[in-house]
Amino acid sequence: MITFEVINATFSLQCKNAIKNWIKEILLLKNLKPGAINFIFADDEYVLQTNREFLGHDYYTDIITFDTSEYDPFHISKGKISADIIISLDTVLANSQEYGSTFTEELYRVMSHGLFHLIGYDDHNEDDVKEMRAAENEALSISIELNLPMQKYTKSNDRKI
Repeated sequence: MITFEVINATFSLQCKNAIKNWIKEILLLKNLKPGAINFIFADDEYVLQTNREFLGHDYYTDIITFDTSEYDPFHISKGKISADIIISLDTVLANSQEYGSTFTEELYRVMSHGLFHLIGYDDHNEDDVKEMRAAENEALSISIELNLPMQKYTKSNDRKI
């Protein structure tokens, strides 16, 4: 089961079923199936607090991925992944502007990035980064083939940061 939740942000993910199909397609290419995968979209402050509390990191990030496969009661057989994937919409927006991409492209890249970490991809050295980027680009190509919708997000300036 793939779910989507929004915390501390004004955001509405468009066409959730199409995005679920995209996620399933990414996993299918790796001979995997989704278990309980929860995408949590939040603001920078929520992600920073999570990073501090659970990982001991005192910095902003675009994504935090927690593999929950071993805790999933429905994880009966191998080949399924379960996770909580927390994404900072603020950082995704900032990164899209910095890298000259659209918010949608950066959002889908980050979503796939979390999945690839669960699958076993890493990004700690140059070779790993190249492999991760190639996998992300493949996922983005699939999103285009499936005609996934454009997503919109504008950071609210009325929140305390």
